[in-house]
Amino acid sequence: MSTDPAGLRRALADTLAKKGSLTDPAWRRSVESVPRDAFLGPAVFRQSGMTWQPVHREEVGEDAWMRLACTDETLVTQVDGTDAADARTPVSGRPTSSSTLPSLVVRMVDLAGLSEGDNVLEIGTGTGYSTALLCHRLGERHVTSIEYDPALAERAAGRLRQTGCTPHLVVGDGLRGHKDNAEYDGVVATCAVRAIPPSWMRQVRCGGTITTTISGWLLASGLIRLTLDDAGGASGRFTGETVGYMLARPHERPPRPDFFRYSGEQRPCRVDPDLLADWTGQFVAQLGAPSAEMMTSGDGVILVDTATGSQAWTERAAGGWAVHQHGPLKLWDQVEGALTTWREAGAPDQSAFGMTVAPDHTQTVWIGEPSGPSWSLPG
Repeated sequence: MSTDPAGLRRALADTLAKKGSLTDPAWRRSVESVPRDAFLGPAVFRQSGMTWQPVHREEVGEDAWMRLACTDETLVTQVDGTDAADARTPVSGRPTSSSTLPSLVVRMVDLAGLSEGDNVLEIGTGTGYSTALLCHRLGERHVTSIEYDPALAERAAGRLRQTGCTPHLVVGDGLRGHKDNAEYDGVVATCAVRAIPPSWMRQVRCGGTITTTISGWLLASGLIRLTLDDAGGASGRFTGETVGYMLARPHERPPRPDFFRYSGEQRPCRVDPDLLADWTGQFVAQLGAPSAEMMTSGDGVILVDTATGSQAWTERAAGGWAVHQHGPLKLWDQVEGALTTWREAGAPDQSAFGMTVAPDHTQTVWIGEPSGPSWSLPG
């Protein structure tokens, strides 16, 4: 493989095309033109067991760095607010910023149905790489990008300028959108949300699209494009792809105290906890218990609701599984009810699911059709 930057970008485009993420020649030209390495900064994190190992550009050398930049891999640039450039030893925590794998970035913008001249609002500037791709494809005056973290926004702005991109950049809460440049033909979110923010609905034109991942505190995700209708609502179907983004920071899980297991009320499980290891099964469980967070312990499942102190945990018992539930919310009851409904519908994969946002902003996820089994998303 060629080690020159242009050759590596062409090779990356070939990889994305083989994966089916890059079908539009215009987006291919963007991938071949935008230097991802310019947006990574001097270091990134790579996962090593339970920690994140910093990889510094000056230490690995230019050839290795350029090859790393041109791989279809998510490269984490910040963990719990610590930038990779500031780390010399492995760190623990949650990723809080990354350069998402290019195949997902391209898949998102392609799914959005955007083309040259369309006005787009990008939620989550991050490193600026996806913003640069949008600028190359749509024209920089048609791109508005908003970033929650001021330090990340400042770095991204500098890197965009260095690569000749001058989109409209905003520092603020992406969940509020940016009304000054509305109406948009599309919103593309490079972070996940628990529900669609009302501001996005107000700032997208009738017939425009919102492309995002719906996620939650069980960290299950579903990729969807919603199309706005003339009544002020929106609807769409999940693609079924096993992809996800980090939750938008205002939608993140609350701080959780140390877990102490209570015996609570015990009964046999009516569904196998292993269903939560299935991509769609975990998504359904999240729909049923949207306030729950999940941990694992050995071969069991632990669910915790921080606000109420409710918990549920499973353990193997004679003939199957038992669950212990403590607190005002019966979290496992909620999960079991959702999983049972899903199985009674034939346990379809996520591509059979859809979502509706009503004009009053009530949001539901359903199976098959809007009249089918459904769950409300948290308001």
